[in-house]
Amino acid sequence: MKEIIVVAANETGALAAVAEALGNTGVNIEAISAYGMDNKAVFRIITTDSATAVKALSKLPGVKIQEADTVVYKMINRPGELAKMTRKLANRGVNLESLYIVSRKQDFTEVAIRPAAKDMAKAMDALGIKA
Repeated sequence: MKEIIVVAANETGALAAVAEALGNTGVNIEAISAYGMDNKAVFRIITTDSATAVKALSKLPGVKIQEADTVVYKMINRPGELAKMTRKLANRGVNLESLYIVSRKQDFTEVAIRPAAKDMAKAMDALGIKA
């Protein structure tokens, strides 16, 4: 699964422009994280079609776009599970670039995890995820 990182000017309407660009091309957003840092707006997005999303987003003026591999990890939905999962990663020396919820049900939560590129194999091994 790919995470698309969009960096734009932190101004009114930046997220609306990103959402419209994706919606207008029929790309559904599966998960999104949005935050401001200095004068920049950073959007981390997982979609149903990353190739089409990147093509649509690259047409927006003044944005920088990056793609990175992520893994989705399903864990029991109860207190302490995130701590257990991140401790496994830390114990293996995995550095995380991002992590956010993709879906949440009564019994489980799925999180998107983007380890540093050099740590992807270690992260998958630590979490028991097969390639």
